[in-house]
Amino acid sequence: MSNPGDLKEGMENEEVVSRNFIENIIDQDIEEGTYQKIVTRFPPEPNGYLHIGHAKSIILNAGLANQYGGEFHLRFDDTNPMKEKTEFVESIMEDVKWICGDLDKDNVFFASDYFDQMYACAIKLIKKGKAFVCDLSAEQMREYRGTLTEPGKDSPYRNRSIEENLDLFERMRAGEFEDGAKVLRAKIDMASPNMNMRDPILYRVARMEHHNTGNEWCIYPMYDFAHPIEDAIEGVSHSICTLEFEDHRPLYDWVVRELEFENPPKQIEFAKLYLTNVVTGKRYIKKLVEDEIVDGWDDPRLVSIAALRRRGFTPESIRSFMELSGVSKAQSSSDYAMLEYCIREDLKMKRPRMMAVLDPVKLVITNYPENEIEYLDVSNNQENEEMGTRKVPFGKVLYIDREDFMIEPPKKYFRLYPGNEVRLMNAYFVTCTDYVTDEEGNVTEVHCTYDPETKSGSGFTGRKVKGTIQWVCAETAEQVEVRLYENIVDEEKGVYNEDGSINVNPDSLKILKNCYVEPALAEAKPMDSFQFVRQGYFCVDSKDTTEDHLVFNRIVSLKSSYRPK
Repeated sequence: MSNPGDLKEGMENEEVVSRNFIENIIDQDIEEGTYQKIVTRFPPEPNGYLHIGHAKSIILNAGLANQYGGEFHLRFDDTNPMKEKTEFVESIMEDVKWICGDLDKDNVFFASDYFDQMYACAIKLIKKGKAFVCDLSAEQMREYRGTLTEPGKDSPYRNRSIEENLDLFERMRAGEFEDGAKVLRAKIDMASPNMNMRDPILYRVARMEHHNTGNEWCIYPMYDFAHPIEDAIEGVSHSICTLEFEDHRPLYDWVVRELEFENPPKQIEFAKLYLTNVVTGKRYIKKLVEDEIVDGWDDPRLVSIAALRRRGFTPESIRSFMELSGVSKAQSSSDYAMLEYCIREDLKMKRPRMMAVLDPVKLVITNYPENEIEYLDVSNNQENEEMGTRKVPFGKVLYIDREDFMIEPPKKYFRLYPGNEVRLMNAYFVTCTDYVTDEEGNVTEVHCTYDPETKSGSGFTGRKVKGTIQWVCAETAEQVEVRLYENIVDEEKGVYNEDGSINVNPDSLKILKNCYVEPALAEAKPMDSFQFVRQGYFCVDSKDTTEDHLVFNRIVSLKSSYRPK
């Protein structure tokens, strides 16, 4: 076990960098010997899938534990069985592993594992005269609570004897009372300016089956009572949470103080991550899922962690985004474009750059030999020579993108049009000699001649062309489905329309069924990602891809509106 001196010495040997306010607090605690070991935790309630905002807490807590040579705990705060499911436990576990790597199974906890200890803690408070059983209804309790400007009134049951409270609480545990008939409340101060300290509820009667404990319990602790106990039991040093819990900190401190925990944890609050123009609220996402507007919590148009993973984002890009967003007490918003910038920066040197045609039209090279396929050497990533080269087939009939040919082009259009010459990327110069249209005037074929002297890499310098276009060989190309994603909701117009329906962006998903890619991509596996030249970064979909049907999700386009500061 590391001692504070060892931790501090290791920190002093590191390069001096800018530190956030949480690190400054921890540094001081180490210097003063408040804690012998730094222990942090991420405590999600398993009532839904995690989103990008939760990733900030995961990365912050895990990063601090690693930075100070301590421990990071994943703890499920499963004290409310009404909304909790095993499905959500499993999804959260997968999300945290994806971001942090494999978790030590000894550092994965459930609040429900501490129900016996929490019950014993409640008994201790009753015996100290710090808790009482109250019969007020929820409506009466609201009336007695007071307002922000007026103090509350003591419950008429507040002065029950310790013996009576112990008897009633044990009978609550035994299931003698109906749901809502009685609660256990802390005895603090009904005149406190902090509403959370006005004799808050600690336990309620609730006959609900729990995903972990089944029907063993018919009373459940409230979050504000359970959470500090969980932290204290696990030896958490710094309980790092978001700003909405700042007003709850006096109650947190009251619980650990009155229960006389040695070396109790310290609660620290930081600002949540707000991301522009996306939906993060669980109830909004749940509505989209239930209305089948999206195909699940992992639909790539969402910003749940599962959705970002399926779309093709990487843990490294998420961590980079959180680093750029920073940690502070000031509420602020991060631009979604910054998240896109981070994934581009992460992938650009790591992923091969492949040719793909998303809106194909045939290009026939009339003077190329019949039935001949040659294989061209192509760099996998021009910015990273270590990624090597590959062989790409080339033949008489190719596919090019429809937008790369125009019959009557505007000025400064440098791609194919009648009489113009362009380079086929990594191949030859071709000159457009003719084209074919259908009855509706749509171009179905483009005819060209090629110059065999202009082969890429041959050193040809006879003339230059202004345009270069990508292509795939029609004979060997792999037909795939491509999905182009945009934000599901334009929040600048509001999440809901006037009639209460969700304001869904009609262009949030565009499915292209007739796309062609290089044959090498036929071997791609779910979650493999690539740059499609001039198109963006794409990932093999992990949900709908089959052995004979490849589906690619666009992770992000190549163009960025974000400029790093």
